[in-house]
Amino acid sequence: MASVQWHSRARKYEAEVQMCRLEVSAVDFSDYHPLKAITVTDSKARRGGRKGSTSSSSSSSSSVVLDPLSSMLDGSDPLSLFAAVSQTPALPHSISAGELGRKRREKEEEVGSDFEPWSSKRGEILSRFTTTEKLSINLFMGSDKSKASSPSSAVSEKVRTRLEELDDLEEGSQRELLNLSQQDYVNRIEELNQSLKEAWGSDQKVKALKIVIQCSKLLSDTSVIQFYPSKFVLITDILDTFGGLVYDRIWSMCADPHPLPESFSADDVNDTAKETCLNWFFKIASIRELVPRLYVEAALLKCNRFLTKSGIQETLQRLTAMIRGIGDPLVAVYARAYLCRVGMEVAPHLKDSLNKNFFDLLATFRQIHGESVQNQLAQQRVEIPIYLTLYSPAIHWILQCVAYRAPEVLLTEMMDRCKKLGNNALLLNSVMWAFRAEFVAMRATDFIGMIKDCDEAGFPKHLLFASLGRSLSCADPPESERLSILNDAWKVITKVRSPRDYINCAEIWVEFTCRHFTKREVNTILADIIKHMTPDRAFEDAYPQLQSVIKKILPHFHDFSVLFSMEKFLPFLDMFQKDSVRVEVCKSIMEVFIKHQQEATRDPVILNALLHICKTMHDSVNALTLDDEKRSLSLLINGFIRMTVNQLAMETRCVMKGNHSRKTAAFVRACAAYSFITIPSLTSIFNRLNLYLLSGEVALANQCLSQADAFLKAAVSLLPEVPRTISIEGKQRSSEPFLLDFINNFLSTLLVVPDHPEQGVLYLVRGLLNMVQDYTWEDNSDAKIRVYISALPLLAAMSQESYLYTIPKVDSNETLYGGDPKFIAEINKLCETLIGQVLDHLKGLGRDEGVRRQGSLAFSLFGCLLAHGDLRNNKLNQLAVNLWNLSHKHGFCDTRTSVRTLEYIKHQAQLADLSHLSDMTARLSLQSRT
Repeated sequence: MASVQWHSRARKYEAEVQMCRLEVSAVDFSDYHPLKAITVTDSKARRGGRKGSTSSSSSSSSSVVLDPLSSMLDGSDPLSLFAAVSQTPALPHSISAGELGRKRREKEEEVGSDFEPWSSKRGEILSRFTTTEKLSINLFMGSDKSKASSPSSAVSEKVRTRLEELDDLEEGSQRELLNLSQQDYVNRIEELNQSLKEAWGSDQKVKALKIVIQCSKLLSDTSVIQFYPSKFVLITDILDTFGGLVYDRIWSMCADPHPLPESFSADDVNDTAKETCLNWFFKIASIRELVPRLYVEAALLKCNRFLTKSGIQETLQRLTAMIRGIGDPLVAVYARAYLCRVGMEVAPHLKDSLNKNFFDLLATFRQIHGESVQNQLAQQRVEIPIYLTLYSPAIHWILQCVAYRAPEVLLTEMMDRCKKLGNNALLLNSVMWAFRAEFVAMRATDFIGMIKDCDEAGFPKHLLFASLGRSLSCADPPESERLSILNDAWKVITKVRSPRDYINCAEIWVEFTCRHFTKREVNTILADIIKHMTPDRAFEDAYPQLQSVIKKILPHFHDFSVLFSMEKFLPFLDMFQKDSVRVEVCKSIMEVFIKHQQEATRDPVILNALLHICKTMHDSVNALTLDDEKRSLSLLINGFIRMTVNQLAMETRCVMKGNHSRKTAAFVRACAAYSFITIPSLTSIFNRLNLYLLSGEVALANQCLSQADAFLKAAVSLLPEVPRTISIEGKQRSSEPFLLDFINNFLSTLLVVPDHPEQGVLYLVRGLLNMVQDYTWEDNSDAKIRVYISALPLLAAMSQESYLYTIPKVDSNETLYGGDPKFIAEINKLCETLIGQVLDHLKGLGRDEGVRRQGSLAFSLFGCLLAHGDLRNNKLNQLAVNLWNLSHKHGFCDTRTSVRTLEYIKHQAQLADLSHLSDMTARLSLQSRT
């Protein structure tokens, strides 16, 4: 091995780049374009069809444009064929143009997705209207008087028997349960609902009706008045179930011979179904009490479709008039709400009944202040403001039904009626809730005038301004009125003494302020909120509202220089003292900054504030933090760091161009020092290695040579600590591929790193190779030898007069040594040592199990000698030939790669300075696999 003498080939990089460039040639685009359709010639064989004749084939060529996507969509696939067959049923009868028009009108009148359904309000009502008072309920117990009619009984006997069964409900067939808690009451109602379904399933229709009547009677009871809205929700659930069961039962009776279409008329219903439907209404008519009779008939409103075309409209008018007979205004308003609900589900186009219900409601408002209601409230010790809130769900719902897709003129009429009632606050509040925000916003000044005239004793004015604020946050009032609207509203809001009531209202108006005013007005709002919420640490009970304030401000202030210039913004953030809430607020701020901050900022106030926000998010991570939360926080913090690094990159470019001050250079060194002391805290060893290398490159690019040297030496010192296996996605994998990748990157960097004047020639290269030699590699691994082979191109590049790449204003070894013969001799000596190590390893792989690895390594070393060695040296030339033959000796070398390599050598041999390769080419032979 000592006879090998290394000499690097002199390289002319610029000339080589010119030779590798593609030749420019003219292209005729007259018949070709990359977007032009491809024409394919399709040849098909035709065979004779007559039996016994000689089969002959003839090929016919036809030019066709083949499109694989369109051919798959020609409708011939089995799913399309199946759908075509299955979707062509026989129509029972033809549909006239008049029927089509009627269907289209009904479709337009249907309730759309813009209508908030009752189901979305149900949960809020149940959670809002609760009680600690004891409740009572009557449970149906059944009766021994019920007898099944014999098949031979006359119809009149059946009717009489069923009427007696209904009367039995009032003759002791029920048991009253007293002193029930709210949860017990809810459980009993659920039991009744289940009993209803079981009775219906066992064909005990009269028993099911009795249960419904009994539940409906509970809606007449206001003994625990604060619970009444929740009771209404629970009982109407049972009514809805009953109405659906009856409707489905009658519908099923119309299925013979064909099922009814969705838009059927009464003429399509057979006599049996009509008789059954009438029977149900006769049973309901026999109920003696008004409230249960009204509710049960309303639950079956949809069944009127089976009887007459105008049945639903007539029934709605009759039931609306019946409600006038209910004396208790609270019971009456909820009865109207239920009637409006089933009316909107069945016939939303019948607006007259909705409007009539609302106008009847207005007429009953005087009853609220009547003697009977006042006595009831005094008996139950309920204040009038609390009592008025019980009306809100019902009035909101009625007005929502009335205002749905209503013209703007209806709002004007409603406002006039409110004025006639003395600007009833409860009604005015519901009007602003129900009508479209655009209509309310255009009349915002009028509404403010009406709010001022309202009596605040029963319904606080700040709640009215909160409702107005909700509309103004969705729609814009006239521009000339906006400032006066804000001033009038805030004069009332700022006088609210209760911190809870104050923040609930103030939080709504923040959106309006941010949309239409500047940071000055927003800062004033924040100052007022701080003033109200700081005493007695009231902010601790209002974190959701305070978070909402932040989330409403951020979308309107993307420029953080404006946001942080608000004097009260940072003090406002100080109110978030609960860790979990503070982190959520920090996340919201950082998300907006990363998304909308286009330019890097140098403002120290902004940078310091955002750095504090990142620190808050970082410090919140503990052993209980979920991985998803860690990932989310990491993305936000990294996003801020990237933007800061972009600013640093701009500073770096200034440094590299010489346009920098001592202050900027000091900043770069400070960043390098921070990285050097921070990197060791990282868990992943490859993250540490890559960051050491990257930091060294950045320091080198900024002429910080001592810092770059420290980073690179730290990376070399860390190599022995790399484990043989690492965990990737929960699985143990070999670390060798990652280590080899890092070492190759490290070697490419060493080309531009100047030697330290006190450390000797190539001290970093030698240090790296020593660490590689001492590292404990895997058994039967060639990784160390591959590192040696990878180091040869680096050493060859270091021996050139001009390096392939350099760093501006950094003197590499080409400048420091200037091609000194001693420096070149040191490089050659190190190369000879590495080649000797590789050849010794190849010799040890001569056994059967290592011949494949031997061939691969031999071919790699051959390529290295060919590209970087001076093959005019006879010994080096002969070594290259021997390596070629060794790589092909056992036939494991890729033939295609060998052929292309040989062609490349022949091509290079034609060059004047590489003519010596022609002699070597004659000695290189291709051997087939044996």
